[in-house]
Amino acid sequence: MDVTSQRTGGALIVSVEGRVDGANARKFQKAVEGVIDDDRAVILDMENLGYISSAGLRSILLIAKGLQKRKAQFAVCSLQDAIGEVFRIVGFDKIVTIHSSQGDAVAAMGS
Repeated sequence: MDVTSQRTGGALIVSVEGRVDGANARKFQKAVEGVIDDDRAVILDMENLGYISSAGLRSILLIAKGLQKRKAQFAVCSLQDAIGEVFRIVGFDKIVTIHSSQGDAVAAMGS
């Protein structure tokens, strides 16, 4: 699992690659939280994420809740079909804003 970040269009984009599972979910959460400064808009780009377990979903939920407390916007984008299906099955699509692409997410965060 690799986590990288960049700032684009007023948003922090955090990209994750590989797998997020019980073995590295805490590391993933700390890596994402570690790059968030005083950002008011954070996008988690999951285009290169091949697998996520329930532990990884929990980490995303905790990141989202932390940002919500700070009144910062949070969204995920570019979900692979299987991961998008998991998000829908567990109801994450009702909790977390999902965009089809990074460009759509950046545009939505800017408005």
